[in-house]
Amino acid sequence: MEDKTEQAVYEALPALLLPWYAENARDLPWRHSREPYRVWVSEIMLQQTRVEAVIGYYNRFMAAFPTIYALAEAEESRVLKLWEGLGYYSRARNLQKTAKQIVDDFDGVFPDTAEALEKLPGIGAYTAGAIASICFECPSAAVDGNVLRIMARITADDSPIDLPATKRKIGAALEKVYPKGRCGAFTQALMELGACVCTPKSPGCTACPVQTLCAAHRENAVQSFPVKLPKAKKRVEERTVFLLRCGGETAICRREETGLLAGLWQFPNCAGALTVEEAVRWAEEHGVQPVGLFRSVHRTHIFTHIRWEMIGYLLDCAAKSADFVWAGREALTEAYALPTAFRMFLEDI
Repeated sequence: MEDKTEQAVYEALPALLLPWYAENARDLPWRHSREPYRVWVSEIMLQQTRVEAVIGYYNRFMAAFPTIYALAEAEESRVLKLWEGLGYYSRARNLQKTAKQIVDDFDGVFPDTAEALEKLPGIGAYTAGAIASICFECPSAAVDGNVLRIMARITADDSPIDLPATKRKIGAALEKVYPKGRCGAFTQALMELGACVCTPKSPGCTACPVQTLCAAHRENAVQSFPVKLPKAKKRVEERTVFLLRCGGETAICRREETGLLAGLWQFPNCAGALTVEEAVRWAEEHGVQPVGLFRSVHRTHIFTHIRWEMIGYLLDCAAKSADFVWAGREALTEAYALPTAFRMFLEDI
């Protein structure tokens, strides 16, 4: 195909993508409805999370909170428990905060423009664009990593996709070509292309519906795009986790209300990698009367900017200190929301 101007490339996208999407769209539970509540929940869950992992969470969440009113009225602890394992728990808190605001300020009806949606807690430009286009047929682009990668490759654009200016540029160009009455399908077609065909490491160029438009494919340079700024090295933190058992129950406590994993339940822990003797002394100082080390384990958990290297000490104790809440196995798995960094120790208890 002969070279086209960048704008002409954008203009050609809908005619190629929409028929392909109609034939190849995955059957995902949140695509069964264009009801804003369901689309919104799915989009928040899908942030930083694989589709395959989200499906089960989404179905359980919808069964527990079938309406925005149900979510607004729910106990936060139940919301967090159903979110357990998805990570980025501020997403769950913001979901409920937004649900309450929509119920209180808008009588349970979602705003119908991206601009208004973006003013709600936890809804950024991408999520606002997705809801506005899918639910209300607004020509509002939803530009995430998938879309940035697709457009960088198609246009051989070497602008770093980490830069807000790059995202704004691509979003503005897309919004000019959104097809009237097919805005939601176009947004989802772009998402689908990035998730299933134009993938980061092994793009399926031979099956790509827009291959004829793609400058990177023409130049045999698909793996050269998108361009990203150099990543900052993750900070490594050592932590000691105390798995304190007494009378068939295990000690847990809440994290502080600010900072990493704010307000969530955890096993008691402290900074640094303590020796066995230091760990026993720590437990004694917290009033649990340790009587023996059951075992020690090592676990690693990676956050966005930090890697925790954790040594866990399983200590049998003779006293239940009031410093902690003591919970049995059933309560730990069903009542308390433990983030993955600590939930990975459950199998060791």
